[in-house]
Amino acid sequence: MKLSYSFPLTRAFCTYLGQAALLAGETFNSILAGRIRWRLVIDQIDEIGFGSQAVVIITGVFTGAVFTAQIFFQFSALNMSTAVGPVVSIALCRELGPVLTGLMVAGRVGAAMSAEIGTMKVTEQIDALRALAVNPIDYLVVPRTVAMLISMPLLVGECIFFALIASYYVATQILNINSVFFLHHMWSYTHGKDMVMALTKGFVFAIIVVIIGCHQGLTTRNGAVGVGRSTTEAVVISSLTILMFNFFLTMALNIVFPAGVRY
Repeated sequence: MKLSYSFPLTRAFCTYLGQAALLAGETFNSILAGRIRWRLVIDQIDEIGFGSQAVVIITGVFTGAVFTAQIFFQFSALNMSTAVGPVVSIALCRELGPVLTGLMVAGRVGAAMSAEIGTMKVTEQIDALRALAVNPIDYLVVPRTVAMLISMPLLVGECIFFALIASYYVATQILNINSVFFLHHMWSYTHGKDMVMALTKGFVFAIIVVIIGCHQGLTTRNGAVGVGRSTTEAVVISSLTILMFNFFLTMALNIVFPAGVRY
């Protein structure tokens, strides 16, 4: 009985994975071939990058603030309050910054992509593009992919920057940690490899969000109900995929950049 349920689920998962891989392959093939509409890319950068700044900054500020407070309350009991700076900095660079940015962008931008392309699909606008000899991948997916690849690493860096500012303010002005000790320990234990890991994760998460969001839109059916379903699925699948890929990226990047080695 278990096999009768597992086979359809496995087949559906493999089918979805294959479709997403084909879309990604066709998209990057178009990018490498130079079929990029830069005017559309600029519009998408404005929508994805500039439009997501408020969400990313607020997320970074309050994540840095609350994480600093929580680490201080736990470490002060062990007389390790001077370690708050490096722990917060490394955690923000390696995990919290890229993951939270990816999840927030998936919720805001991934849903918008799926809804916009899905609406075009059910109203037959994509069929009209094909009738005009316009490749929907080149016109819809490629500009969003290029814009996302540019915007996401920058948003990750922005999230980490404002999180560290909030962390410094909470630590020195509210929790009375000596600012010299805080900054000295933070800079001593935070290396360039930590920021490289953050930007690498941001780059991978960008691909996940844009491919899943566009795929959900391109496969939308059943009118307005289908658009709503595709939008919800885009956010859920993107978020879960980011969390799963984050584990494998963490394991791989810690092999490439081992602890104790400065870069």
